[in-house]
Amino acid sequence: MLSPESFNIFINTFWSIPAEITSGQDRYTLLTNMFLHGGWMHLIGNMAYLYVFGDNIEASIGNMRFLIFYLLWGIAASAAHIVFNIGSSIPAVGASGAIAAVLGAYLTMFPGSNVKMLYLAGMRTMLVPASYFLVIWIGMQVFSGVGSEISSGGNWGGTARWAHIGGFVFGRVAGKRFKTHDGTNLTLNGKYKDAKKTSIADLIGWGRRRGPFG
Repeated sequence: MLSPESFNIFINTFWSIPAEITSGQDRYTLLTNMFLHGGWMHLIGNMAYLYVFGDNIEASIGNMRFLIFYLLWGIAASAAHIVFNIGSSIPAVGASGAIAAVLGAYLTMFPGSNVKMLYLAGMRTMLVPASYFLVIWIGMQVFSGVGSEISSGGNWGGTARWAHIGGFVFGRVAGKRFKTHDGTNLTLNGKYKDAKKTSIADLIGWGRRRGPFG
């Protein structure tokens, strides 16, 4: 457990602070902040999205290319956050920007796929078009991002919405590059990839097996 003084040093060393980066300091934090999170729920939420949407992309483009683009997406998303928060001394942290890029790439590459969602009221799972889910998600980010510019200078609710928006846009662009000439996606073995997914509902307690809810 870090002391308050040590924790502040840790934040200033590895978290991304827009005012410092725009002044030419600590630019390495554009990378290091991606591997740190503000708490367990922050980490679990990001990893759940990566689990649901990331593996189809990785299977299509290969492990190393996915890793490289994931890192580039994260850096680009952090840069987008900084552009809308120049001069801010509030540290930014988390993989959310890179995850948003994964979502953008997924929407481009697998627009017709479904994700299985847990319907809490009936305690059953249901298939939802991924395109609906992702379009609603980015719509919420844009709405909140614009609202943040009006009300609180870009960091609405403590969430770096512009990192999400920037990451999503970069992912959409990269997704077009990843798609094959006929609009389909191939695995490394040259076989077509089934984009239908298990989901966060399976991740919570049942892995990729059929759970008790449907």
